[in-house]
Amino acid sequence: MPHAYSHPKRHSHWGWLVLLLLLLLGSASSASAQNTRYTIRGRVLDARSEVLPGATVRLLNTVLGASSDVEGRFELSASLAPGNYQLEVSSVGYSPVRRRVVLGPETTVTVPDVSLSEDLVRLNDVVVTGTSVATSKKQLGNTIATVSGDELRTTVPTQIDQALQGKFAGVQITQNSGNPAGGISVRLRGPSTVAGSSDPLYIIDGVIINNDSPQLLDLGGYAQNRLVDISPNDIERIEVIKGAAAAAIYGSRASNGVVQIFTKRGKEGKPQVTVSSQFLTSQIRKTLDYNEYPFRFTNTIATDLSQVPVQRYDYQKEIFRTAIGTDNYVSVTGGNTGTKYFASGNYFNNQGIVKNTDFNRGGGRLRLQQTLGSKASISVGANYALSQSREVPNGGINEAYGALTGFIFSNNFIDPSPDPVTGRYPSTALNIARTNPLEAINRFNFRQRTSRFIGDAQLNLTPFAGFTIDYVLGYDASTQVATGFIPTNSTAPTYTTGLARRADRSSFLVNNDLTFSYKRDFTEWLASTTTAGGTLQYERALSTGIQSINLSPVVEIINGTTVAGEERTERTIQGAFLQQTFGLYNRLFITAAGRVDAASVYGANNRTQFYPKLSGSYVVSEESFWKEGGLGRFVPQFKLRASYGEAGNLTAIGAYQRFTNFNPLIQGALPGLGTSTLQGNNNLKPERQKEFEVGTDLSLLNDRLGIEFSYYDKRVQDLLLQRDLNFSSGFLNRFDNIGNMRNRGVELLVRATAVKSERVTWNITGTFTHNKNRITNIPGGVVTFPNGFGLVAGVEGYPLGTYYGTYSARNPDGSLLLTTAGLPQRERGVQGTFGAANTPQRAADGQPSGALLNGVLGDPNPRYVASLINEVGLLNGRLSFRVQFDTQQDFDVFNFTQRVGSRDIFGGLAQYEPELRGEVAKGTSVATYNTFDRWIEDGSFIKLREASISYLLKPKFLGMRDLRFSVAGRNLWVITDYSGYDPEVSAAGQSNAVRGFDFVEVPIPRSVSVGFNASF
Repeated sequence: MPHAYSHPKRHSHWGWLVLLLLLLLGSASSASAQNTRYTIRGRVLDARSEVLPGATVRLLNTVLGASSDVEGRFELSASLAPGNYQLEVSSVGYSPVRRRVVLGPETTVTVPDVSLSEDLVRLNDVVVTGTSVATSKKQLGNTIATVSGDELRTTVPTQIDQALQGKFAGVQITQNSGNPAGGISVRLRGPSTVAGSSDPLYIIDGVIINNDSPQLLDLGGYAQNRLVDISPNDIERIEVIKGAAAAAIYGSRASNGVVQIFTKRGKEGKPQVTVSSQFLTSQIRKTLDYNEYPFRFTNTIATDLSQVPVQRYDYQKEIFRTAIGTDNYVSVTGGNTGTKYFASGNYFNNQGIVKNTDFNRGGGRLRLQQTLGSKASISVGANYALSQSREVPNGGINEAYGALTGFIFSNNFIDPSPDPVTGRYPSTALNIARTNPLEAINRFNFRQRTSRFIGDAQLNLTPFAGFTIDYVLGYDASTQVATGFIPTNSTAPTYTTGLARRADRSSFLVNNDLTFSYKRDFTEWLASTTTAGGTLQYERALSTGIQSINLSPVVEIINGTTVAGEERTERTIQGAFLQQTFGLYNRLFITAAGRVDAASVYGANNRTQFYPKLSGSYVVSEESFWKEGGLGRFVPQFKLRASYGEAGNLTAIGAYQRFTNFNPLIQGALPGLGTSTLQGNNNLKPERQKEFEVGTDLSLLNDRLGIEFSYYDKRVQDLLLQRDLNFSSGFLNRFDNIGNMRNRGVELLVRATAVKSERVTWNITGTFTHNKNRITNIPGGVVTFPNGFGLVAGVEGYPLGTYYGTYSARNPDGSLLLTTAGLPQRERGVQGTFGAANTPQRAADGQPSGALLNGVLGDPNPRYVASLINEVGLLNGRLSFRVQFDTQQDFDVFNFTQRVGSRDIFGGLAQYEPELRGEVAKGTSVATYNTFDRWIEDGSFIKLREASISYLLKPKFLGMRDLRFSVAGRNLWVITDYSGYDPEVSAAGQSNAVRGFDFVEVPIPRSVSVGFNASF
């Protein structure tokens, strides 16, 4: 097995850099001994003169900072040199304010009350565009979306990415499964790769985390999303970077965008305790109409219409249940100017709507911050989570066992209950070997357990005014263990002698990031910010799998005939970037940047890649002609922006797929090696994304209406795809940089304050996203993808993941062309060469003739995604209402569930009843089974995604500051014409290419929670 390259000498360079930081730290500490001890105090209010807790207070050009407490008060104490300083007060959703602070003979300085006004356009929000460098949004030529933790937690989400649904423009978030830890796919401005993942890069407090979702057990396509390990209660805010111009400085990992998650930190003051608890209940929102006709055909002979009476059973009543769960959380924060701390613990337990499934997570988080004089600070964070789940496989993709697969392949005139005497479960499928769904629920034992630690250490230095040094050491380590057991003598096909499986995967990822930044105002009209940084990242994964069949009775562990496998991978990434921003008159900003990356997964010739970036923004409303004219009154804020950037992708190939790998084998009694069917290619290079973006941010109606609009054109070149090879090569295929992809679209975000008074507020937020995807330069014009049963493909000139297969023959008027027996049939004729239309042919009798024709049947990519959020506050904010509607329109779903359930040899769904009643010819269900266009449905929907109501009390007992009671719900109501469980689910899980493929995946449940949040 080949190994990733390494450079030991480069590792030593990082040791020198750490030594330099320690020397600077020592000099900073000695300098602080000559300063005077000052205390700076003040209070932060909002526009209604009410206290504003949680606001960030920073003394510029130092590492000193604090947060306002529940009374809006803050206090900074440190040794400082006398002189003039700038105090900046900011909070998400408010315009920041700077106050001049003069430090002289008086050691205690009280700052007059600082009042922050709401900013719907949020041009002045402070965001982090690099590893640890903060900047104002008005300087950016690209969009960065921000959402606070409070906004995320309004409806008690079970995981972070689930909570992001509908909060941003340009982001499509899809929940693929209704399992308690169901995988969620996040796409920023469409897919950016074919073979790899289109999920963004996730960074938590500077730690690059591993969000892989390995399938250690075959659960039918479903896989847990590892963001479920992070409690949403710990989140302070989230920033989403969508454009390549912003992501360029993150290099080869950032072609899908970046999601930066910032967790809660310590606050100065006496200890503050927060306790929350929620009770959750979930139930299936919709069941499928099942076959209730009291007769069945005697046989499948088309001319024999005889029937026999039967009793029908609704298997779904035995599979699904009303599930319950709890979410409990406690945190404590406090400290002084020098030392701040934050600690929290959480426990989440939630049943699945499929019987005998559940997920629970327990964990804790700790953050310590220590200032060392006014020039240095250090921060250490740690998060540990232990999660466990009990699973019931769905089957369907690669295996024939599973509860929902057993349901859809069953003949529902068979009672699935076990024999009352022997306890044996009957086979419920007469015509194909499939598992009794009740046996899968009650006798199979599939479990997963994940232990995960995420930690970081950060050092921040300000040796002199304007110059900062930031070092981040991040560590993400996890161990996932999965076990599966199918007992002997079960109805599971191919495993009648039993199955025992154990698989585990240990992974860890380390990132070292060192960033230098220098800000200086050369004149009143010229400001400069220079940022340079470097990164060293190392990732390793160890996987093993052991599986046994022919088990001994009763035994559930590995024994009998055993097959084992193991995989070890590692990769390293080294990179550096330089970014320069110039600000002219505080209204025109120009930024240029470049990054160099070297990733070990690529060959030496293409390992090092350069990613440039250029952006500009012009705050027109800062011009005097705008402020003093009528435009300023009508449009108080107006900004134009444009950007261009490039980024790379690492996810399309594995760590060693550029090599021709060897497989161990035994020839006779001698061990040996055999080549794999995949030929290596050492000339592979990263897929490259080039994106241009232009847009505007503006406000209207006296800043009561804020609008963000963006147009983007994202081109992806050098897609990594598998090319088929001639048999004479000795291989079947190999990876090549041959494909191209393009995403073009518009994004619109509108925020409005409809009502704003002392007793009533009404805020409205709307998002709209339109993305058009096309894939080109496909080998042979068509390439099909795994887990789509050969029916999902990349087709030249069409969107990624289109449905491709045979289709119905039709008359010129569009009606079905039936056979002489009155049955639907597939179209035949001459298959068009690539780029040309198919040519149907008719024989002398008017029936189709020639070869079976294949064509594009549908598109799983929505034409647009939109959301509408209404938030109403009454009684000075004590009573709050929140409602969020989401919609996806004009996309197709392949309803494979209906295709199977309505065929005669299964016939468990109501769509088969017309054939039994004689309303259509016998055999119609068989004829339509392979006319795949019959099963393509419009998946458009409008969902009441979130709704909540809460009431805030100010009790005076037990030292309690406030007590909030809340009732919230998710996925409460859906408007759709789709006949399946839910148009959002996908049986292929987090697959990038196979989307909208509905094959008895667990539906997304309707959930309601009741709980409280108390602060002491």
